[in-house]
Amino acid sequence: MVIAINIVIGLALLAVAGVLAAGLIAMGFEGSINEKYSNLLMRSRVIAQGAAVALMALAAVLLNL
Repeated sequence: MVIAINIVIGLALLAVAGVLAAGLIAMGFEGSINEKYSNLLMRSRVIAQGAAVALMALAAVLLNL
């Protein structure tokens, strides 16, 4: 069970890093790409970060840490 929890948390953290990287790349483009996707990517990152923190808290409760 510990391994499964660690894998799920790792995937959540990779999702956060991926959305963050996509946001940084989109910021490098001027014009329509930045205007179209920057707000969406920021909201997606916040949601992914919240999910990752919630998973870490749930893991701490389940593993009695």
